[in-house]
Amino acid sequence: MAVFVLDKRKKPLMPCSEKRARILLERGRARVHRMVPFTIRLVDRLQDDSVLQPVRVAAAPGSKTTGLALVRDAETVDAITGKVTRTVVVLMLLELQHRGHAIRDALTQRRAFRRRRRGKLRYRPARFDNRTKPAGWLAPSLRHRVDAAIAWIARLRRLAPVSALSTMLHRFDTQLLQNPEISGIEYQQGELQGYEVREYLLEKWGRKCVYCDAEHTPLTIDHIHPKSAGGSDRVSNLTLACFPCNQRKSNQDVRAFLAHDQKRLARIESQRKAPLRDAAAVNSSRWALLQRLEETGLDVEVGSGGGTKWNRKRFSVPKAHCLDAACTGHVDAIQDRQQPVLSIKATGRGRYKRTQLTKYGFPRGYVTRQKRHFGFQTGDMVRAVVTRGKKAGTYVGRVVIRASGSFSINAASGLVSGIHHRFFSLIQRADGYGYSLTKIASTQGDAGRGRSVAAALSLPGMNARVSRANG
Repeated sequence: MAVFVLDKRKKPLMPCSEKRARILLERGRARVHRMVPFTIRLVDRLQDDSVLQPVRVAAAPGSKTTGLALVRDAETVDAITGKVTRTVVVLMLLELQHRGHAIRDALTQRRAFRRRRRGKLRYRPARFDNRTKPAGWLAPSLRHRVDAAIAWIARLRRLAPVSALSTMLHRFDTQLLQNPEISGIEYQQGELQGYEVREYLLEKWGRKCVYCDAEHTPLTIDHIHPKSAGGSDRVSNLTLACFPCNQRKSNQDVRAFLAHDQKRLARIESQRKAPLRDAAAVNSSRWALLQRLEETGLDVEVGSGGGTKWNRKRFSVPKAHCLDAACTGHVDAIQDRQQPVLSIKATGRGRYKRTQLTKYGFPRGYVTRQKRHFGFQTGDMVRAVVTRGKKAGTYVGRVVIRASGSFSINAASGLVSGIHHRFFSLIQRADGYGYSLTKIASTQGDAGRGRSVAAALSLPGMNARVSRANG
């Protein structure tokens, strides 16, 4: 994983390796500017004295997770043919986990409370006609997805010399752009036939066989109700099956094939009728994200979902949101993709509601008005060095504070509670996100478990003094 580098005036320079960053810190030529993502600031160099290469941020928007990739474009020109080959060198992989479902649930609960107050207490006239929604309005849970992605792209632009952007926009008709005269069955099928449908089915059915739960094996598209019996080609009638199960099922109806397993049959029937909630969320926010990216003034490259998957298949890249971002757009080759992924979970900066409620809506506790106690607030990244007792040891992670001074910490080993505040030292102030490192395995859909950022990497300069710019 690359380390971000700033000059002494906090202007972005080209990222460097961890080994190079460690050497700069040991020789006193750099200071720690930020812990996550790890950033150093040089004390003896300016941006004007450095050579910058073209760096691009690629995004693959999703309903629950948006993949981000910081890449360097290396273009080579063939001296004989003049053909330009674009090689994508991956510098950093990130995955941003959204909290749109939490926002939706909070607004639903607030709406229920307001409805109860209006129905049980004094009469209040309806106000839904008093306000009009502006053009381009998005629901708060959808706007969060766009705002969070734009915020992290802006942060990467402050830490690296980004000169271009890429995003994945589904239903982008590249065939017609490349060959305006294409028509008939050639246009209907084309080079990427089936990629969009297969990708949707893989996401919907969890990338495993629905009949035997086999994973990491070639999957085929199967008709739940066979076409010979009047079944259609709609996605609601399509599922995924491994080759042996597909052969055994043949042209049987799913009710006859799973007559001995009614529980699995009921699960398949309920899942195939599930609403396209995630697809609708992406379709509603993708144009807003593209518009926000174009407002940055940088060159924006747009790729399709089918083209992204085609690139992954060509280069044998496993499925991951961040690698989807790296394969977005025009890619002739990809390098340095095997590296840890910085998983970023949107946690928010707090809430207005000060009353803890039971599942029946009755108050069970109250949150203090003061947000910070003993110099810490919930969400700070801290290190706890406990010297005695049953919980003796060193823990690194996000802290959960209490007014009593007995804190909890989300460390790599899990939640540890009941640690006195005097054992804690601050690493980085809360910024509304939680961080962990994951590893993408070579097999499709198999990823490593999340770990604490500091514990997983032993970041260079972990024991160095954090500069005041960290805040």
